[in-house]
Amino acid sequence: MRVRTGRIMGQAGRGRRIVTVVVLAVLLEGRSAREVAAAHGISKSWIYVLIERYRAGGYEALRARSRRPRSCSHQTPPGTVQRILEMRRELAAQGHDCGPVTISHHLERAGLSAPSTGTIWRILKREGLIVAQPQKRPRSSLVRFQADLPNELWQTDITHWQLAEGEHAEILNVIDDHSRLFICSHAYSYVKARDVVESFHRAAELHGLPAALLSDNGGAVFTGTARHGKVQLQTELEQLGITAKNSRPYHPQTCGKIERLHQTLKRYLDKQQPAATHIPTHHTHLNCPPSPETCVQHVPRHNRIAGAGLKHLPATAPSALKKSGIYLIEGVWTLDAGASTEPA
Repeated sequence: MRVRTGRIMGQAGRGRRIVTVVVLAVLLEGRSAREVAAAHGISKSWIYVLIERYRAGGYEALRARSRRPRSCSHQTPPGTVQRILEMRRELAAQGHDCGPVTISHHLERAGLSAPSTGTIWRILKREGLIVAQPQKRPRSSLVRFQADLPNELWQTDITHWQLAEGEHAEILNVIDDHSRLFICSHAYSYVKARDVVESFHRAAELHGLPAALLSDNGGAVFTGTARHGKVQLQTELEQLGITAKNSRPYHPQTCGKIERLHQTLKRYLDKQQPAATHIPTHHTHLNCPPSPETCVQHVPRHNRIAGAGLKHLPATAPSALKKSGIYLIEGVWTLDAGASTEPA
């Protein structure tokens, strides 16, 4: 049976013994390299290489050597790797998401050449900062949906947050399904039906009206289907010609984007000074200021980088997008500089 050279050097125990036998057969027994090569099924030239290694370094030189290249022309520079790790620590300390997409975005904002998100992921994994847990991925995540255009679909939901003195606030969040733009975030002691309508109109004044609004079946503020009626939000959407959509009961995955946003927002708030009991003071942490540019500065992580999703839209985009500062220029839908949602 012929033994391949790779197997001889690749097997630590048996392979090294064969290599040693081959070298000693030539040097001590005086057998020819041709004869030994034929007996062990290896090339004659490889035997001469082994002999040279033995003469240079003895038995230790016959150990299997790494096949790793001595250099890599496309390897990420050490300075870039160090900056990625520093950015990871900075974002985590500030309460922002600190995954590869976020790090890449902030590197580009700093005027640095950012490697691909896959490269950043491998760097973080190599440093022990990411532990892959594929078993946690639900099967429903394999079937993913996303709106084709900005303002085609908004998602909204309510989450809870504890204030400094133990009281609880309810936070109403809205996100654009296509671009992940954090549309608005308003805090209330208790969200009422009229509060949802008020927040919706405040968001529409900044970003235009969506074609549809997706929410869960939350109580008496999003839908009145369970009570065989309509809530104030549903009536308002009908008058505006906006489609109201609701997820299936006990199926939060339908509103997965807004649910993930809750996690991002709470991580960010957890790193801030505890909000006062008085809700208006709490608004300073949560609500977006009037201008879109300033609004984006208060939004955590990848929900801030939605500007890229608002550019190069197809010419078939609905006219409602013009209310968001998007116009048709030379056959391409482009974000107006005066209404830019790019981070400052």
